[in-house]
Amino acid sequence: MKRRLPWGPMARMTGRRALAAVPVLLAVTFAVFAVAEASPFDPVKAYAGTAGLTASQENLDQLRANLGVDRPLLTRWWEWLTSALTGDLGDSAVMRRPVAEVIGERLGWSVLLAVTAFLVAIALGTLLGVLAGRRRGGLIDRAVSSVAYTLEAAPAFWLGLLAIWFFALKLGALPAGGLTDTASDTVTFDQVAHHLVLPALVLGVSQLPWFFLYVRQGVGDALDEDPVRGARARGLGERTVLTGHALRSGMLPMLTLIGSRVPELITGALLVETVFSWPGIAAATVQAATSVDFPLLAALTVLATAAVLLGNLLSDLLYGLADPRVGFDG
Repeated sequence: MKRRLPWGPMARMTGRRALAAVPVLLAVTFAVFAVAEASPFDPVKAYAGTAGLTASQENLDQLRANLGVDRPLLTRWWEWLTSALTGDLGDSAVMRRPVAEVIGERLGWSVLLAVTAFLVAIALGTLLGVLAGRRRGGLIDRAVSSVAYTLEAAPAFWLGLLAIWFFALKLGALPAGGLTDTASDTVTFDQVAHHLVLPALVLGVSQLPWFFLYVRQGVGDALDEDPVRGARARGLGERTVLTGHALRSGMLPMLTLIGSRVPELITGALLVETVFSWPGIAAATVQAATSVDFPLLAALTVLATAAVLLGNLLSDLLYGLADPRVGFDG
């Protein structure tokens, strides 16, 4: 009999998480304004640039009033929040453009990089984890585990610089950065795919150790369980035992990683984008932080927080679908 998906419980869980996310997002936005308020950076001087060095105090005060940074913290936060609820995220002081426009033209490239890297990490981590878990202590297990523990301690930006040196400078096989070739004026699929390979691989490899170690442990433990031993005793082939029994049971713990790795994925993506000059939200995030750009900084922080919350929800939903013993109403 075909199993019916529990749409009702899934919808209720999603609704509860959405309600719980509201106070979290409110607290995060307020914290952004509070931290920016205590920051030593002056948004007025950042906006004025070199002209602010020779400007009079009267002009600086007028500029401060025009930017709205002379008002109390709570007032600025509430005005931004009420405008954001209507779809108006305000204007970026440092970019001198609407925040929605800044995020809109960059977000897609960041999502493309992050999703591609995540798929690379899951695919390679699962494959290597199965190969190592089926014979723990063997040559493949020892070799891949050693590499995984090394990668676990390696910063993403260091892996990026190493990849540029080897693949771009030494071999000349892949471009060192950017979205398209230097001489090109148009963005084409082939060029984007070619330029995406190196940053996606670096970001994916930086996330791979955790998926590998979880799958390795899960598959290895599943192969020692009684149901798997019984399947072998019934004469089932090793491939059938591995894919039909051990792999499904061993993959369950990995599903919880999807949500927990989202913050690391976002952090790693920002570093990788910076190293490879990828036109995502990394540059905007750095500029917003150093220039105390309240509207842009708040919007980017809310975006990152929402991604983390969605990642946690997704991992719980996948775990509930994979294991019927886990309910959605708990």
